[in-house]
Amino acid sequence: MKMTTHPSKCAAEAALSFLSGKWRPMIIFWLMQGTRRFNQLQRDLGGVTHRTLSKTLKEMEADGLVARHDYGEIPPRVDYALTPKGRSLAPVLEAMHAWADAHLIE
Repeated sequence: MKMTTHPSKCAAEAALSFLSGKWRPMIIFWLMQGTRRFNQLQRDLGGVTHRTLSKTLKEMEADGLVARHDYGEIPPRVDYALTPKGRSLAPVLEAMHAWADAHLIE
C-alpha cells in the first residue's frame, strides 16, 4: 500500500493508513524489539501466513517503514529492521497500548 498524499486528505487518516491492517502494528511492535529474520518474525507474530507476512513486509518496505537486508548467502539470510520513519511510530503504538490498558482491559 503505497501512500499518496492528497491535499484534501485528513492528516490523521493518512497516519492511520500506515497502521492499517491486522499485522502492521504487530510487525512494528516486534521490530521495535530489534532486528528480526523472517522466520523469527513469523514465530513472534503467531498465526500469520508466510504469504501474508511477505506481502505486508514488502508494502511496509515500499512505505519506508521497514528496511530489508539480504546478505546474499546460501541458505538465504534476510534481516528486517525499522527505518527511522518506522521507529517514529513507536510513541503512537505506546499511546494506543496505554489507551487500551485504561479503557479496554478489565
